[in-house]
Amino acid sequence: MADKAMDVYLNDHLAGAMLGSALAEQLREENEGTPLGNVMSSLALQIEEDRKTLMDLMDRMGTSRNPVKQATAWLAEKATRPKFTGLTSGGPKVGTFMALENLTLGVEGKVSLWKALKEVPDQYGPLEPMNLDDLIERAEAQRDALERERIAAGRLALGGTAN
Repeated sequence: MADKAMDVYLNDHLAGAMLGSALAEQLREENEGTPLGNVMSSLALQIEEDRKTLMDLMDRMGTSRNPVKQATAWLAEKATRPKFTGLTSGGPKVGTFMALENLTLGVEGKVSLWKALKEVPDQYGPLEPMNLDDLIERAEAQRDALERERIAAGRLALGGTAN
């Protein structure tokens, strides 16, 4: 079993990964058939794969999932859905922009997770076989793709043009 600090850390990131995976899928569904929908098709799949990678790591480390954090993440995702669809945020363009901004920040958190774990593989055996460099590179590519979409969505939502 991992130590308490690692358990808390991984469970916090799992909660974020649950939110991120659901939000990526929501963006994919709402933008199907558009350039953003095409980007999100690939990213939603990758983000879900990363969530499963984290769950697999937790299993190998003997880290049990915190049901309170999982329930809180589930509730948070349901509570933010009206905002990110535009119902409470001023319209669909603003909702999409805010959803992309939140997802971009979440993926930045995932980059931080993989980088932090890369610093302690000798202390946690299940980390040793993981290719954390690949996970970091993939998360950075996800963040970069989301940032491009976020900027374009921000131009539309905040009164500019998409360019």
